[in-house]
Amino acid sequence: MSDPATPARSNFWITAAAVVGVIVIFALILVVAYLPQTPAPLADGAKTPEQRRNILIEHRAKETKAATGYAWIDQSKGVVQLPIDRAMQLTIQELNAKK
Repeated sequence: MSDPATPARSNFWITAAAVVGVIVIFALILVVAYLPQTPAPLADGAKTPEQRRNILIEHRAKETKAATGYAWIDQSKGVVQLPIDRAMQLTIQELNAKK
């Protein structure tokens, strides 16, 4: 005859193993979440804050020039780049003309 306490003991060990497993998984998540992370280098290899700042300044200067200056996009098709303010004025004039 089998021992009547055997199913209760096996249920206890299954439950204990599950609790330990959950604790281990939680601990791993915490370790991964709080590991010190270093920022990834930029495509051009900038790693220091000064290098990143200089790249950002150059990028913003190019954006400002594109947003405030005139340039040909495709001269053969007559496509130009306009400053944002002028493009808005022309769009408003065009919409008012359609009314």
